[in-house]
Amino acid sequence: MTTETNPYVLTDDIYADIESVGPVGWVEMPDGLRAVMVTDYAAIKEIGTHPDVSRDAAAHWPDLRAGNVPADSLVVPWVTNAGPFSAYGAEHRRLKKLMTPAFTQRQIDKLEPMIDEIVAGALAKIAPSGPHDRSQVEPLDLRAEFCFPVPIRTIGAVLGVDVDDEQDLFPVIRAGADALFDTSISREELGAAFIGLLGAIDELIARKRARPDDSLTSALIQANQDGDTYTAAEIAEVVRILIVAGYETTVNLLDQCIFLLLTHPQHLAAVLAEDPSTDAAEKAWEAIIDEALRHSSPANVVPMRFAIKDIVIAGFDIPAGTPLLVSFAGAGRDPKVHEAPDVFDPTRIKKDHLGFGYGPHRCPGAAMAIAEAKFALPALFSRYRLTLVEDPAEIPANDGIITNGHARLLVTLEPND
Repeated sequence: MTTETNPYVLTDDIYADIESVGPVGWVEMPDGLRAVMVTDYAAIKEIGTHPDVSRDAAAHWPDLRAGNVPADSLVVPWVTNAGPFSAYGAEHRRLKKLMTPAFTQRQIDKLEPMIDEIVAGALAKIAPSGPHDRSQVEPLDLRAEFCFPVPIRTIGAVLGVDVDDEQDLFPVIRAGADALFDTSISREELGAAFIGLLGAIDELIARKRARPDDSLTSALIQANQDGDTYTAAEIAEVVRILIVAGYETTVNLLDQCIFLLLTHPQHLAAVLAEDPSTDAAEKAWEAIIDEALRHSSPANVVPMRFAIKDIVIAGFDIPAGTPLLVSFAGAGRDPKVHEAPDVFDPTRIKKDHLGFGYGPHRCPGAAMAIAEAKFALPALFSRYRLTLVEDPAEIPANDGIITNGHARLLVTLEPND
């Protein structure tokens, strides 16, 4: 077992880290900060609803208050001024109550035509270039050219950003969101991109105040529950977290689903054999998405939670003030919950996963991410036959400990028609 004085140093190999740390253990993050990492499914659910666990770093992380956390630490953008993402107790309930009406299933259903259009546009852009070019023989990075555009354009459109104007806010917002997940860039580049993102958000909010519309940003500005409204700072933080938390995780959901289907052709053949107009086909795609969320959770660890008091989790003593990293990827591979947890099998009955978190801080945009996958995956595989260019075992993971995806998905493609 690792100790506080001898922590396991996290790497970019998520599943090697999970195996090395065990259910609960001390770890050192890439920037030298120490935390307790939890990979056990039941323990993560306990933490998700534990009254003595908080996400409010300003109130409950002594090292941050004491100035011991480097300003350029990779976790700083995740734990400072993060609105409902990090609020605790009654304040979290207040902030979440104001934003909940924007994320009902009814509201998500209204987005479906827009998501369908965005997916169609992304597919058109990766189409072979000429009328006589029946196949894409040069490798195409499907992660960059399809998995990325669908979520960021969806989020941008939902927020009311003009996603077709490359001279306006959209490129700045995308660059800022990209930077927060890229541990290979310099701290200076991260800082500049983050400042740009915040400035673009402020400008977006100012525009929606001047000219309200039916966007989510306008809905947040106008949100009112029993006379309570968001402050200007809270609106900005909600928008920032929606961009950051809803972007790369959905990219990785699409990435992992595509990768798993291409490496398990029997499951791809089975879902494509269903009549696409039937409920059976819809349920088959839902099963694939759920199993991908279990087997290869798009989010690994989302910084961070903090023990308010001395607590015991899974028999492990955690002192007050300790940062906690909960590994949703680890929960999906917990052998105490899942038989043959490393096997991708959409036909398994029990697919319980924590891919969108658990408890009060469960991701409010989960339904939107699933809707994107439900449109994107059938459209992609019904239109194209895809072949991975690289040996699956040789495809590198994306950088960092936060999300769980691939650095690239190089494919050749050929139209099905």
